[in-house]
Amino acid sequence: MNIVLLSGGSGKRLWPLSNDIRSKQFIKIFKKEDGTYESMVQRVYRQIKKIDDKATVTIATSKTQVSAIHNQLGQEVGISIEPCRRDTFPAIALATAYLVDVKGISPEESVVVCPVDPFVEDDYFEALKSLSEQADKGEANLVLMGIEPTYPSEKYGYIIPKSSDDVSEVSTFKEKPSIDVAKEYISQGALWNGGVFAYKLKYVLEKAHSMIDFADYQDLFNKYETLKKISFDYAVVEKEEKIQVMRFSGEWKDLGTWNTLTEAMEENVVGKGILNDTCSGVHIVNEMDVPVLAMGLTDVVISASPEGILVSDKEQSSYIKPYVDNIVQQIMFAEKSWGNFKVIDVEDSSMTIKVTLNAGHSMNYHSHNHRDEVWVVISGTGKTILDGVEKDIKPGDVVTMKAGCKHTVIATTELKLIEVQLGNAISVDDKHKFEL
Repeated sequence: MNIVLLSGGSGKRLWPLSNDIRSKQFIKIFKKEDGTYESMVQRVYRQIKKIDDKATVTIATSKTQVSAIHNQLGQEVGISIEPCRRDTFPAIALATAYLVDVKGISPEESVVVCPVDPFVEDDYFEALKSLSEQADKGEANLVLMGIEPTYPSEKYGYIIPKSSDDVSEVSTFKEKPSIDVAKEYISQGALWNGGVFAYKLKYVLEKAHSMIDFADYQDLFNKYETLKKISFDYAVVEKEEKIQVMRFSGEWKDLGTWNTLTEAMEENVVGKGILNDTCSGVHIVNEMDVPVLAMGLTDVVISASPEGILVSDKEQSSYIKPYVDNIVQQIMFAEKSWGNFKVIDVEDSSMTIKVTLNAGHSMNYHSHNHRDEVWVVISGTGKTILDGVEKDIKPGDVVTMKAGCKHTVIATTELKLIEVQLGNAISVDDKHKFEL
């Protein structure tokens, strides 16, 4: 089975755990059997491999998410990188060309496209296999998954099938309606459109070539910035006549807000938190190393991270985005392919950061023009390379780099550093990479 997972968004509705680099799908909030936590993308990837361990999984995403994907899923997962945002049709066309031209998959094979962050159980992935098999039959150019609605929702578009069969031709599509209109659609047998569909690779390649002048994947990638912004639904789905829908009646949740996310959480407290016995329907998600105490609250979410602190009525938390849009600040936490960093302190002419490198990983070999840096090793072992000179490091060692010094650090074991940046013009753009 070939699967393309669409991974986008800044996840501002789950602030302060999410930011412009760390979208909601990377937040580790779901408890596993061994007591550790996994993110939405880790959960979905694990579930796919459980159902089909030979599945080819490709994540279509922006370059800002690549490091987090490698950090959480490793280097084996395929990534189709969008050079910039151009909506879902260009993203899906690029991912399709990637599968054929880079991964070498036959254009005759089918692929399933779905969001990266649904909260689902194993039956959903069994349904994806059936969706792929239905596309293989060639009875339709597109096969959609239609989700049996559990309530009249204003958040989703609707698919109205021609029959009540498990697989049916599609009568029509309806945009996101009001509650009353949604009730009417459901009475007609309408299904939620969850953005899940399957097709043969050659079908979307032909559609892409008819709309875009390109030779192959690399040519499309190079021209990506010039492409028209257009959704897959508008460019392809609504114009396609040979289209089917397959019903899915299992659990399916879109965890896009704190309200819906807490409904899926198995425990009320993640991280350091205490609820007294007068609390009801309260959830604490705390990434800080300080305790949070809640007393006498009802239906409230409390979330704390280096980015900020949220205390909100659960229903009101759905309206967080315009307020977060007005918050402008330094990114305080991010996962990288080599590990992660957390900003501890910011001053006018300095920044202090805790850096964790995973065993066997290293930073890029780089320099800065406008700042000095000091590393203090607090745990683990490894080595530094400063202007080509290697040196082993251990806890207690201090490494100093003046502006212009080429440097990197390589972790033998998990390695933790305190990094102090010193200068009057500290900026993420002040970085020049070199080959070792």
